[in-house]
Amino acid sequence: MPTRLPNETPLRTPGSMELDPSGEGVAIEETRRLIASSKVEGTPVFNRAGEQLGTVYNFMVDKISGQVAYVVMSFGGFLGIGESYHPLPWRALTYDIRLGGYVVDIDKDRLADAPRYDANEDPFRDDEYGARVDAYYRITPTS
Repeated sequence: MPTRLPNETPLRTPGSMELDPSGEGVAIEETRRLIASSKVEGTPVFNRAGEQLGTVYNFMVDKISGQVAYVVMSFGGFLGIGESYHPLPWRALTYDIRLGGYVVDIDKDRLADAPRYDANEDPFRDDEYGARVDAYYRITPTS
């Protein structure tokens, strides 16, 4: 899918099955526009004041659209003990190159009351959980 970025050149003729005609190989970690999930995991998450709130633990991808829906931020604990997980709507995050991490517009007090879960829970099994997370962060669903 063309993104129409400046200086973008197609790797192959649209619709062709030709593999990487540049001979440079397939980028597996990062390009100008894409990044591998393994490089996102562990990235710091900050609030607008620049305070680190936690790190990206993983993210949840919508199976139908293929879009990232939520970043799960790990918060607190030590060596995985006592950690809690806070799902943040992907659209609520921006990347700050100066901080080298994602920024969410929430302070620590509001985060304390945000939807969260522990390591032994799987709240996304409940189809309505995502809607409650979106409502907390005042995110309007896109579908």
